[in-house]
Amino acid sequence: MKNLPKSPLSLWLDTYGTYSPEPSLHGEVNVDIAIIGGGFTGVATAHELKRAEPSLRVAVLEAETVGFGASGRNGSFAMTVVGLGFGVTAMLRGKQFLSDAHKYMMKAVDHLDELIQRENLDCDRIRPGFLRTATTDGYIKRIQHDVELMNSLGFDDISWLNAEEVRERVNSDRYLGAMWEPRMVLINPAKLVRAEKELALNLGVKFFENTPVMEITSKPVFQIKTSGGRVSADKIVFATNAYSHLFPGLKRKQIPAFTYMIATDQLTERQLEPLGWDGFEGLEDARNLIHYYRLTPDKRLVMGGGPVGLTWANSLDADSNEAAWKHLENHIHFLFPSLSDAKITHRWGGPFSVTVNLTPSLGYLGDKRAVYSLGCIGHGVSMSHLNACVLKDLLLERQSDLPECPFVNHKVIPWPPEPLRMATIGAIRSYLQIEDWFHERKLPQAGQ
Repeated sequence: MKNLPKSPLSLWLDTYGTYSPEPSLHGEVNVDIAIIGGGFTGVATAHELKRAEPSLRVAVLEAETVGFGASGRNGSFAMTVVGLGFGVTAMLRGKQFLSDAHKYMMKAVDHLDELIQRENLDCDRIRPGFLRTATTDGYIKRIQHDVELMNSLGFDDISWLNAEEVRERVNSDRYLGAMWEPRMVLINPAKLVRAEKELALNLGVKFFENTPVMEITSKPVFQIKTSGGRVSADKIVFATNAYSHLFPGLKRKQIPAFTYMIATDQLTERQLEPLGWDGFEGLEDARNLIHYYRLTPDKRLVMGGGPVGLTWANSLDADSNEAAWKHLENHIHFLFPSLSDAKITHRWGGPFSVTVNLTPSLGYLGDKRAVYSLGCIGHGVSMSHLNACVLKDLLLERQSDLPECPFVNHKVIPWPPEPLRMATIGAIRSYLQIEDWFHERKLPQAGQ
């Protein structure tokens, strides 16, 4: 695997402070379990393995630095959403799957929150709840349908707020109503993943950063060749998500798509006063190509989403997108006119992992010596941590005490090769864009 393209630094990584990566691998190392990928999934799996079996020899190999990928660049939402949301998941996979997936994701949010508090992880954690806002009549109908759907499945903590009720929480003349869900945790993702790294280090996990994997063979044991050495391992974890296609056994299980984000400077009281955003809730809208946004504890507005980037042959060189960043800046002005003079200090992007059926997937790869996890579809902050517990149980071949994971060991529909892959994903994106345009066609600055 080649060195990965450098991304513009996210707010989280740029403001992290001094970070000292672990040395890269030189020479030969023998371990029981090798984990490829130093993001949430890989670091959390290492931690869970050492908690369960302290005698295990566990090593994490990261091509860049811990948090380089989505775990240092995401929107910071630990939430219950799977795929493109409740209605789409029910349509694609059925109501029973949606119910099972939502129960799993409820547990995922609570599990992460318990971990943060139990281990006293310094990651700016708050638990303010979640709003999905409607800005058109069509989006009102979509959100109300989702609320009714979830209530019919027994999830009575999800409710509809009218325009007045949502504007009491966050004030925008654009809001016509919203879905309210109390189960959401907001964090600083770079702080979290690196605090978890320290937690794993203290348990004896070995980390090798700036150590890209060049080649893997599997018999009689796994031999993982890097640019400076070799790791021999009895078992292996592919915690690689949007980078999974770089490995032959995972090449067509997912593709990377790209999301983009911006962050403002610290907002003044004059700018914030009209918003009334005292509860620091996390927000998304009801679009297919959602906007997601929040206030940080130091009162910056962070917004992402809108245009989704695609590349030919799964190229990973698409972390910058001027048009997407301009779109997000315009959308801030569209929602919050008082922020028209807010200075944008950070612009960044990065890949997220997409499966054909928009459903996460994890399980065994080949025999029971190898496991993988991918396809979080941009909702991996909470999911990755509970998935780590599932991967731990799969690797140790033990009966799990977790709720049954609806994403484990199911058949993954492969993406077609080029040019069909690009045509397929391009057609999906175009349909989603057209549907968003239809709902927003009468809005001033529609889609801004």
